Formats: sequence, structure tokens, C-alpha cells
Amino acid sequence: MRSAKMERNTSETKIKVEVVIDGEGKCTVDTGVGFLDHMLNLFSRHGMFDLEISAKGDLEVDEHHTVEDLGFVMGQAFDKALGERKGITRYGFFLLPMDEALAQVAVDLGGRPYLQYIAEFRREKVGELSTELVRDFFEAFARGCRANVSVTLLAGENDHHKAEAIFKAFARAMRSACEMDARQKGIPSTKGEI
Repeated sequence: MRSAKMERNTSETKIKVEVVIDGEGKCTVDTGVGFLDHMLNLFSRHGMFDLEISAKGDLEVDEHHTVEDLGFVMGQAFDKALGERKGITRYGFFLLPMDEALAQVAVDLGGRPYLQYIAEFRREKVGELSTELVRDFFEAFARGCRANVSVTLLAGENDHHKAEAIFKAFARAMRSACEMDARQKGIPSTKGEI
């Protein structure tokens, strides 16, 4: 079973993440940021990843440290669970409509962290989540997972729908990239390593 547990304890946050890649979409999450919890539940369900997440941060300051550190630790947990990445599909892509919103996400689990992010929101916050932190979450995840993540919001009016489309598309792209390819016996790279 491809799974991992990661923790990060700093003066700003205490984060615990457990991931099962070949899961059933079960999720237990408590970050103290309700809208982020909602997005992570969607990610778990649509990626079919089992997630257990506990995050306690300095929310009296704002949610920045919690969101960024959680993205990084989640990325690290996926990185650890993927191991050497032998036999994985490596690439994933998904185009997802959510009512009037349309999001496109592509993922390369090739070991080189990078984020391409093109998305704009009208409001400063959705629930308790600052919309600028959506980008920070994905950037931190890409670093922690050693993944290239490309997020493009192609359409949308409602900021809730925009964020939801992005997280669902990310879930589906990650699911595809993490899937095992029966024809791929080794590491999916001509270099022989990731």
C-alpha cells in the first residue's frame, strides 16, 4: 500500500498529514479554516486519496502559515508515499467544469518542483480563506512533492466555484499521475531516476 505520514512542528504551526494514495476517498480534516477543509475533502473524494489531516496554526495572525505549511507537508507525504515512483503514469491532466467555472490542471511527478498558476479571484476571501493563498497552497505542495503543477482557470464568475473547480481538477490530475501503469516496469524517465 502506498501511504505515508508526515509531521511539521514550528513556532507557527503543528501539522500532521497521513495519505493513502490507493484509497477510497475517505477524509478527516481539521485545519481551523473551514473553506480549506471543504477543498481538501473535495480533493480526497475526487482523487480517491485517503487523508487524515490535523493543522493547528497561528490563526490569530492570519491563515497564511497554516495554508502554506499544510501544502508543503501534504506534498512531502505524497512524495514519500510515491517512493521511487516506479511504475507510475507520472503525468496527469484534467479539465473540469463546475457550473460556470472551468479549471485545467496538469501535473508531472517528475521530481522537478514548479508551479504555473493563472487564476484570478474577485473577492479577497472565500469563507475564512484568503484567495491569494490558493496559489500559495499549490506552490508549497509542488515544492514538497517535487512536482510540476500547472493550474489555469479558464472561466468563472463565482469565487467558490472557481476554487472548487481548481481543487477538483487537481485531484483528478493527481489521481491520473499517481496511477500505476502495468506496462511501465521501471521509473518513467529516460534518465532512469526521478
